[in-house]
Amino acid sequence: MEHVMETPSQTKTTLATLLHDVAIYNQWANQTLVDWLRKKPSELMYREVASSFPGMKLTLEHIWDTQRFWHCVLQEIPAPESFRFKPFEGTVEEVFDELTRQSEEMTAYVKSLDDAALTEIVSFTTPWVSGSQPRADFINHAFFHSTYHRGQLTSIGRQLGFTDAPMTDYNFYILMVKGK
Repeated sequence: MEHVMETPSQTKTTLATLLHDVAIYNQWANQTLVDWLRKKPSELMYREVASSFPGMKLTLEHIWDTQRFWHCVLQEIPAPESFRFKPFEGTVEEVFDELTRQSEEMTAYVKSLDDAALTEIVSFTTPWVSGSQPRADFINHAFFHSTYHRGQLTSIGRQLGFTDAPMTDYNFYILMVKGK
């Protein structure tokens, strides 16, 4: 499945242009990790290792689930009935596809927002936590959360013998990808 990456904005930085760029970065970083993992033996995606989520597939599912959850919060719509926070019964290839698709959706959504929409207060309630913050704060949280777990994926990969993890730091992205 081929995914087209957008070029970040090259205009004066505003809250909107900054978060648009971060959304594009998040999509690029998720796609970069998926592309890397697709080249690895698929059976290793299911192997249990010591981590907060005990393996590649479960960690990828968690990133996907959490981005889906925050995408619903940001749009002020209820999470779909299929929202799980439990293991996905599909294949790792389906998780790869769904994570990259959801990252594209999140990018398109964030890029549709202007500064006024980004500073608008959004509220949510769940059985475990509730809150109200500017939409921009929840967007940052969603992307920081994905970054945290991408780091775990590289650590899990190391436990599985992968020594060639791609660089997905934001600074690398800014200097080596966005700057091109």
